[in-house]
Amino acid sequence: MLSGETHHQLSTLAAHEGLRWVAEHFHTAKFASSFGEEDQVITQLIASQHLSIGIFTLDTGRLFQETYDLIDLTRANYKIDIDVLFPDATEVEKYVKDKGINGFYNSVDNRKECCGIRKIHPLNRALSGVDLWVTGLRRSQSSNRQLMQKVEWIPEYNLIKYNPLFDWSDEDMQQHIEAHHIPLNTLHKKGFPSIGCAPCTRAIAPGEDLRAGRWWWEGSAKECGLHETKAGYNPV
Repeated sequence: MLSGETHHQLSTLAAHEGLRWVAEHFHTAKFASSFGEEDQVITQLIASQHLSIGIFTLDTGRLFQETYDLIDLTRANYKIDIDVLFPDATEVEKYVKDKGINGFYNSVDNRKECCGIRKIHPLNRALSGVDLWVTGLRRSQSSNRQLMQKVEWIPEYNLIKYNPLFDWSDEDMQQHIEAHHIPLNTLHKKGFPSIGCAPCTRAIAPGEDLRAGRWWWEGSAKECGLHETKAGYNPV
């Protein structure tokens, strides 16, 4: 469970301090990166402090080539290990046979099933036995994420979820990225603020919500299910 001390420390410490506190107090902490701007900032904070927080990413099999290029660049730049997890081939094959290679366009249920197979199931494997899960969520990314918290207890995974950049503004992000010369996905310069699978992501127009380019054919909350858990504080 989430203790009062852990909640206090991770809620009040700056991002670099909070990550260091995690590394010092948790034996099994993992950071899930999708190689967005926030994730690259967290990777830099972990690597620059040589923290014992494992880094992994989910390769859905439908990512942009630019994302694959960034994975290699990040590994080389920071000289770190990044575990790459893949979906179960049998599940993917069954989905494609039953729904089609691009069946996710046909209904919200189909899309969520695809996300489940390609993202949620590999995430479940990655977080098995983990005590704390670090993510790059920020409050300002979407209206849905404004309802989340910087530190949460996630009962579905039986772990603590920590969002060290939760209160960072867009200006905070850009200043840190520029100051530390952090490598980014080249698609950001082409109007892609949020980057997921290639067939499910488009560039956005000026003034659109940052996640408007994700599953744009739906009128949903723009989440794949990774962060749609019923979270809470529940200190012990």
